[in-house]
Amino acid sequence: MRGTPQAVEEEKRKLPLFKTEEAKGKVAFSLFSSSILVGICLIWAYRLSNLPTAGDRGRWLWIGMFFAELGFGFYWILTQALRWNLVRYYPLKFNLSQSSYKLPGVDIFVCTADPTVEPPTLVINTVLSAMSLNHPTEKLSVYLSDDGGSQLTFYALLEASRFSKLWIPFCKKFNVEPRSPDSYFTHNFDLHEHTADAQQRLFIKEQYEDMIKRIEAVINKDSVPEELKNQHKGFSEWDSNVTKQNHQPIVQIIIDERDTNAVDSDGCRLPTLVYMAREKRPDCLHHFKAGAMNALIRVSSEISNSAIILNLDCDMYANNADSIKEALCFFMDEERGHQIAFVQHPQKYNNITKNDLYGNSSPVLDKVELPGVGGYGSALYCGTGCFHRRTSLCGTKYSEEHKGLWNSETRKDDNRTVHELEEACKVLASCGFEKGTQWGKEMGLIYGCPVEDVVTGLAIQCRGWKSVYYNPDNTAFIGVAPPTLDIALVQFTRWSDGLFQIFLSKYCPFIYGHNKIKLGAQMGYCVYLLWAPSSLPLLYYAIALPFSLFQGIPLFPDIRSRWFIPFAYVFVSKNIYSLAEALIFGSTFKAWWNLQRMWVHRRTTSFFFAFIDCIVRQLGLSQTTFTLTAKVVTDDVSKMYQQEIMDFGSTSTIFTVISTLAMLNLFSLIGVVVKVFMGGLECKDMEKLVSQVVLCGLMVTVNGPVYEALFVRKDKGSMPGSVMFKSIVLASLACLIPL
Repeated sequence: MRGTPQAVEEEKRKLPLFKTEEAKGKVAFSLFSSSILVGICLIWAYRLSNLPTAGDRGRWLWIGMFFAELGFGFYWILTQALRWNLVRYYPLKFNLSQSSYKLPGVDIFVCTADPTVEPPTLVINTVLSAMSLNHPTEKLSVYLSDDGGSQLTFYALLEASRFSKLWIPFCKKFNVEPRSPDSYFTHNFDLHEHTADAQQRLFIKEQYEDMIKRIEAVINKDSVPEELKNQHKGFSEWDSNVTKQNHQPIVQIIIDERDTNAVDSDGCRLPTLVYMAREKRPDCLHHFKAGAMNALIRVSSEISNSAIILNLDCDMYANNADSIKEALCFFMDEERGHQIAFVQHPQKYNNITKNDLYGNSSPVLDKVELPGVGGYGSALYCGTGCFHRRTSLCGTKYSEEHKGLWNSETRKDDNRTVHELEEACKVLASCGFEKGTQWGKEMGLIYGCPVEDVVTGLAIQCRGWKSVYYNPDNTAFIGVAPPTLDIALVQFTRWSDGLFQIFLSKYCPFIYGHNKIKLGAQMGYCVYLLWAPSSLPLLYYAIALPFSLFQGIPLFPDIRSRWFIPFAYVFVSKNIYSLAEALIFGSTFKAWWNLQRMWVHRRTTSFFFAFIDCIVRQLGLSQTTFTLTAKVVTDDVSKMYQQEIMDFGSTSTIFTVISTLAMLNLFSLIGVVVKVFMGGLECKDMEKLVSQVVLCGLMVTVNGPVYEALFVRKDKGSMPGSVMFKSIVLASLACLIPL
């Protein structure tokens, strides 16, 4: 009956917990997109109808241009899927507070692998931020996976567990954001306040700094003193035989929420905190981060078994205190929540320069492209900042039976002692546990690919689940972007290599996802999976255009010809649209220009090297490797980055390729100018080369910082002499090749 407690409860359950909004302007965009497609088709028609006859000078260059433009065109068609069905999601937190459902438990996984590359002080800031999120502490558990098996990291976590008794109630009292102590005290702290609240803030800051000094003192010694080891039984796991790649499983429950003495300074219960270093042996595959995540899934199922899992990289701290509550709105919605397997947040960074020097944080990517894939219910799993439904991550297929299960308790009601739990978990974290099981295949994260996150998300969606890409105004998680060009490009090499592996495997979206996910989602996935081969058209352009210009071979129609119109329209329209889109979503012109430069560098180096590596691996000539990117750099490098000065101070092959292509375009442009002034080019010949001159001129403009690093700068970020010598020699030889 209406008005009865049962009826009121039922009404509350039916309240929507999130809403969706479709982007406007679909018709206008469709018309614009169609006009670009017509232009692309006309370009293809021009190439075919004007193909030089056998024996003509430049015939093979022309054929190469046709295939390059064919690649550009088909890749552009794939990118349109990202804008066909743009949907944005908004949680309704107030309705969640009115709901009669019990909040589910949440297990938070933080992964680290090397205390040198990923300093323990960085790791514990992420852990502390996770422990202090707004969620009932008895339903919150934080797990740290340490693939480095380092007692330094374990010691830092012990220190963090003690500091959490002060930090968590402090965060709750003052509604602190961000929830990382380092970030909060660096950016939000005012030393000039003299109120009682300010004095408490100062006290917490001093306690934090003292903790950091103690941790850094131990790190500088590279060992934990005996008097500190005697303070916790966990240090007995480390002996002289323990190394990063060879050690037994280590599981230590540092805070047990069942312990009545595990309370903060206000007497409130603390969340569970667990340290895990899974077993590693030289003769056993450990499957990198995917293996660590799967071990965490098993270990957490033995201790807390929460229905929701959040995974974070060790440098990705919690910024939005309500991020759990917002994510739960999607999972717990009465009508659609049971369909959702995971909620992915964007990767945002706290060290982005004003004009995003290395193109690390693109507003268009976060606000258009990734939400565009999510519009098909197939948001990409990007590896960090992602909330998962445990059952979907463990291989369960979607079923309507998952509807309304939140009131069923999943957390463990275990009477075993801490020691008994730790010993049981060690078995789950051992090398041999997965043998003969479906872990890494149908259960957990999938093995065999450097980007285990993307392929796992695809597999989950092909089991019938949907996913959400949620980009809140108050950023949920914030990390550290690569502060050098070398690190940024190496990172993209690893990503594009792994993504192309997926395309060449049985998990190719057009095959594996056929009749399982929508065509638009399949195309959206392939925009990223085909990063590596997308390097070939641009690399060909970057070489063929200056080479043909230097030789005086026209590859584009005369500017007075009607055939020139589609070339000009496609090029100008695409770039104007790209710039307008970037400006609308909060970028600057200089940031957009920096991003264009970075796309040139990525495609001609990172993506191309990834393409070669992937093909070699497919031929069985090499194996998958995993490279950690450094999270800290020297003060000189950091200062250069903040001043938006590009760092080329490395002898990497990447920089040799970048500088060689830059010099090749510069030489060809100078060569044409000399020929014009020397009378070597007639006016009618020059009209046929205008397009090549413009494109080479743009390449020279894009590479302005490269020339500066080669010939002007004398700082540590300038191009090394050996790189300059090789690039000049290679570019000169290319110009002298007869055709």
